[in-house]
Amino acid sequence: MHKRNLTFGISLVVAITVLACAAELVDDMAANQDGATMAPMFEVDPFWPKPLPNHWILGATIGVDVDSRDDVWLVHRNTPDQFAGRTELGSAQDPPLSECCSPAPPVLHFDSDGNLVDSWGGPTDTGDYVWPVSNHGITVDHMDNVWIGGNGGPDRQILKFSRDGDFLNQFGESGAQNSSLSTENFGRVAKLFADPNENEIYVADGYLNRRVAVIDATSGEMKRFWGAYGNEPSDDPTPGYTPGETPPQQFRTPVHCAELSNDGLLYVCDRPSNRISVFQRDGTFVEEVIIAPNTLSQGATWDIDFSPDDDQTWMYLADGQNMKVYVIERATLEVVYSFGDGGRQPGLWFAVHSLAVDSEGNIYTTETYEGKRIQKFNYMGMGEVTDENMGAPWPAARRRIGQ
Repeated sequence: MHKRNLTFGISLVVAITVLACAAELVDDMAANQDGATMAPMFEVDPFWPKPLPNHWILGATIGVDVDSRDDVWLVHRNTPDQFAGRTELGSAQDPPLSECCSPAPPVLHFDSDGNLVDSWGGPTDTGDYVWPVSNHGITVDHMDNVWIGGNGGPDRQILKFSRDGDFLNQFGESGAQNSSLSTENFGRVAKLFADPNENEIYVADGYLNRRVAVIDATSGEMKRFWGAYGNEPSDDPTPGYTPGETPPQQFRTPVHCAELSNDGLLYVCDRPSNRISVFQRDGTFVEEVIIAPNTLSQGATWDIDFSPDDDQTWMYLADGQNMKVYVIERATLEVVYSFGDGGRQPGLWFAVHSLAVDSEGNIYTTETYEGKRIQKFNYMGMGEVTDENMGAPWPAARRRIGQ
């Protein structure tokens, strides 16, 4: 009798589970039949990362990446010109004005829980390398090496470090002659991307040059470069962006990102043109899309990363001028919705600058200028898109998620 009751109980639980799953499937099918659009949904985590030690504070957070262990890497500008000395850096004055605060080292390494694991970086007295006047972008490659560019006046170099901050190499010479045709130097690099399959580094080059450059990740040898539409890049001036224009045959500056997808397509941010240009690995032009075409000033296309599924179904785009992140269907380059807005509360941004996605689908963003912070947005699964701009993704405003 006991065994029959146990068997009946297990069967009842299985039946209830099956019915619940079937009901959920029916609900999702009904939503799709009703024309609802489903897309990845996010909630801001207001408690990530954990407080920094030593009364440290951040300057403009100018780059973020996630490594193979889902650790998060941040680079920020910690030079005195990034802060109001009297009100922000009291403990760094001579003599100290107060207990707080002082700039954190430029490179900060966090685990996925937001604990600070390590910190390093900045100028050296050894002469081994020249730290950028204005560091810009951080990339952790497939060998756990850390790459940093710079967009300051003389910055023509890229730096390569070990995971622990040991200097490995410098490619390009600070202060060198500038040219978008150079095979030795760069022109104020915005960001880098590491391709593990070919051991190559794609360089968004950048704030002075008008090109994508590809170098060997070991030797730094220049392998190829190109401008808009795969053209030979030119440093000739390009008129400012005008809504409705025919896109120019050259990139404007800055060329702000160059991100390679798993299927070998390179997505390039021509930021002031509001343009995402898509290429094959060899620079063959594929297609382009204009995002938020009425955006002037600094443009709408700041940084890109992809969802972690093998097909990278979704592309996420940071827009620091309109203060939002777009969720884009990668196959069609159609914006499905955006989230966020301008502001200083969690889930809002002041000039969202860079973003990166971990293996769980969570998004990390940085903010430049007065933003000076990193935020985490937890992936909540697929949900119904109810508005073109979904606003601040606060936990209190959590929407029904369809699994």
